[in-house]
Amino acid sequence: MQVKRFFAADMRQAMKLVRDELGAEAAIIGNRRIAGGVELTAALDYKLSALAPRVPNVELEDELRKTQSRIVTAQAELGQRGESSITHTNRQLFAGLPLTAAEPLIEARVEEAARPVAPFAPAQPGVDQRLFDSMRSELSGLRELLEVQLGSLAWTQLQGSRPQQANLWRRLQRIGLSGPLSRDLLALVGDIEEPRQAWRMLLAHLARMIVTPEVEPLEEGGVIAMVGPAGMGKTTTLAKLAARYVLKYGAQNIALVSMDSFRIGAQEQLKTLGRILNVSVTHVDPGQSLGQALEPLLRKRVVLIDTAGLQASDPALRLQLESLAGRGIKARNYLVLATTSQKQVLTAAYHSYKRCGLSGCILTKLDESASLGEVLSLAIHHALPVAYLTDGPRIPDDLHLPRKHQLVTRAVNMQMQEEPSEEAMADMFADLYHSPGKRAG
Repeated sequence: MQVKRFFAADMRQAMKLVRDELGAEAAIIGNRRIAGGVELTAALDYKLSALAPRVPNVELEDELRKTQSRIVTAQAELGQRGESSITHTNRQLFAGLPLTAAEPLIEARVEEAARPVAPFAPAQPGVDQRLFDSMRSELSGLRELLEVQLGSLAWTQLQGSRPQQANLWRRLQRIGLSGPLSRDLLALVGDIEEPRQAWRMLLAHLARMIVTPEVEPLEEGGVIAMVGPAGMGKTTTLAKLAARYVLKYGAQNIALVSMDSFRIGAQEQLKTLGRILNVSVTHVDPGQSLGQALEPLLRKRVVLIDTAGLQASDPALRLQLESLAGRGIKARNYLVLATTSQKQVLTAAYHSYKRCGLSGCILTKLDESASLGEVLSLAIHHALPVAYLTDGPRIPDDLHLPRKHQLVTRAVNMQMQEEPSEEAMADMFADLYHSPGKRAG
């Protein structure tokens, strides 16, 4: 029997190291949190003792189903006694459990085992808090390990029992769509057996999920603000919108406002645009009332506001968003999202700026993007209407109104050429099992 320890920043990376070095048949016989990450102990050709013989296929299903109740029991004991260690429980739960399994599992039971456990009860008086925190960290590692294992098991099961569904999963991941959105789309075409028809219907459902405004924001008029982190293209987008309006209606009924006093050259950039378009430009300094700055512009049909791209932790961002959300402002705020941004950046941007009330989003830099799936998943999940698209530097030629089917076609044409790896698919299924009530198939 070959036994080896693996160290990584998180459980998924550790599991990948185990797979790469020992293969899919390796068994996890121990895990613990360490400074800077996790430690896994894995064994190859691991033999269970006579007291704990390897379970047959049916019993393996029951073991997975019972895992959750064992963790809850261990938590209850920790809350009552605040002593002992769960290392033995850890090994009991995972000893001999393969990283991937060919045995088919019952999805409902796997889902039940994957449900998040209840939070810890507070430590009893007199209990060593460090010991309690160590136990809590180990249990958290157990749950994370279980989620990774379940993701691998579920993906293996799907490939064996429903290969057409597995192929559709892969195609959606090549587009870059999120796991929950992919699951919802596949549920809508589950009864279609012909692969090409299923794919066409799936894309049609995706197009229907994208929301676009019934009336173009510029045509609707009023106060329109560009919000979002730095580098998303807010100022360039505002310039394109202003030029689009001036070319169609003239410069008399539009005004520009800048709330960006933080970025070097931001105000000069807007002043230059105002001179070119013959449009008035107003600057709002920090601490100045936005309502007072907008009061002389109330007769304008359209007022475009350029905001500062600030970090979520910056107190000035909160003040800026509160100003835009003020009752007297009645601004329609559009989150500007660069399609070149990573999924985590897009998600963080939404949660940072949703506080001001978002009327929709504007997708920028489509000409530089390698994938549209991530930003489409965000817009669909949060029901953000896609108001405009930009795909180049030309003003205003590279500003477009979105067309749902064209946007989906563009997303498909931009999909990755290579197939997603087995590890990536298993990780995606693990993410699905991380949230209660979500199924992978």
